[in-house]
Amino acid sequence: MFTGIVEDLGTVKAIKNATTSMQLTIESKKILEDIHVGDSIAVNGVCLTVISFSSNQFTVDVMPETVKATNIQSLQTGQLVNLERAMPANGRFGGHFVSGHVDGTGVILRKRKFANAVYVDIGISQELSKFCMMKGSVAIDGISLTIFDIKPTQLTVSLIPHTFDQTILGIKKEHDIVNIENDLLGKYVINHLERKEEKSGITLDFLKENGF
Repeated sequence: MFTGIVEDLGTVKAIKNATTSMQLTIESKKILEDIHVGDSIAVNGVCLTVISFSSNQFTVDVMPETVKATNIQSLQTGQLVNLERAMPANGRFGGHFVSGHVDGTGVILRKRKFANAVYVDIGISQELSKFCMMKGSVAIDGISLTIFDIKPTQLTVSLIPHTFDQTILGIKKEHDIVNIENDLLGKYVINHLERKEEKSGITLDFLKENGF
């Protein structure tokens, strides 16, 4: 489990591509003082497992489904990535519940400065959009952010100066691809309601039509 509070900007040092999978070696200055083989690290919001490490870098495997479903497939040597270690049981909970299981990707449509903030419009699918709500949480490339505008195929978030400076979302440009993880609690609630509708045949529209 993660919180969406990025700890470090790592640098991709090596990429080994197989037919449908990858292996990444990433350099980091801040997160390697307490790391073990088997630990989970979120790389751009994707939960990956450490298979080896040294004093200044670690290596992870990326399975085919993750390659296909995230922006990990577009990484290049020398590129920066957001890094966050899994939250310890006694740690501060600074963001929101983030599993590291990316639901899909979006594309940056526009970035614009407003006062001390930077607004970022991100194009998403209708399937991802149904889990979004005003003032709700979303993880974008592993960053815990709050949605302040939502349309059928677009969401907008606002970056404070710290987030702009300390994460890759500050340096990403229009048309770049970002990983999207919808709010974990919201997904469970919607999934539960949809399953109940399927079993009972009673929908929200039916209840409204009958005075509920």
